[in-house]
Amino acid sequence: MSVQSTSAPEILASYGIEEDASFYSEFTDPRDRSVLTVPLRITHAWAANDADEFAEVFAEDGSLLMQDEQLTSREQIRAYMRAGFEGGLRGAHVKGRPLQVTFLTDDTAMVITQGGIILDGETETAPERRINATWIITERDGEWALLSHQSSPANG
Repeated sequence: MSVQSTSAPEILASYGIEEDASFYSEFTDPRDRSVLTVPLRITHAWAANDADEFAEVFAEDGSLLMQDEQLTSREQIRAYMRAGFEGGLRGAHVKGRPLQVTFLTDDTAMVITQGGIILDGETETAPERRINATWIITERDGEWALLSHQSSPANG
């Protein structure tokens, strides 16, 4: 079965994640909600500080630009996040919201989000950690996979 014919709650449940319907904002189309399960999976991995869960959201050849680090494989992403979750990102989580969902082809979407990292003990994202992010999400082997994630500071 194609992931595109599977509802967002079903996709999230398959990963053991409870749906936060408020995340979708004005993106109520089932197809938009389906692709937006990818940022929700990333949010869940951050909340758990789970580098394996985080990396598994990415395609095998996925890429992540994190600060000044360009990571170009799932294994590089896993190692980077493991080090972060064991170090300065221990206890951190992310919060964000979608600003745009654009399907580039039937099985590839570009999502723009706004949000940021909330460090352990904080209640909101500090201004210097606010970001805008571009996500390229594609269907691979019947699942939505994150092909590329790049972020930039929201405050210049």
